[in-house]
Amino acid sequence: MVHVSFYRNYGKTFKKPRRPYEKERLDAELKLVGEYGLRCKRELWRVQYALSRIRNAARMLLTLEEKDPRRIFEGEALMRRMNRYGLLDESQNKLDYVLALTVENFS
Repeated sequence: MVHVSFYRNYGKTFKKPRRPYEKERLDAELKLVGEYGLRCKRELWRVQYALSRIRNAARMLLTLEEKDPRRIFEGEALMRRMNRYGLLDESQNKLDYVLALTVENFS
């Protein structure tokens, strides 16, 4: 029998674009890859995927009521994570600021 410690949870780290040859997106990606010195577009897609997951979490929390304990607990955890990553300042402690994040904020 396989020991439990050998199992590993592999999750997705990036998401490929739906339309592979969309000119506007290709130009924007090429500009960002050149500006930040990324090795490949997969690194950019990884940041976009992480940002989309963060924004989806914030969007889901904003649908809950103000005083909901889940919104308070998970919202504060999300804001602490954004402060620790250096994406938001201490003064920007609302979920609306998370929705305003872009790929350029990750630099």
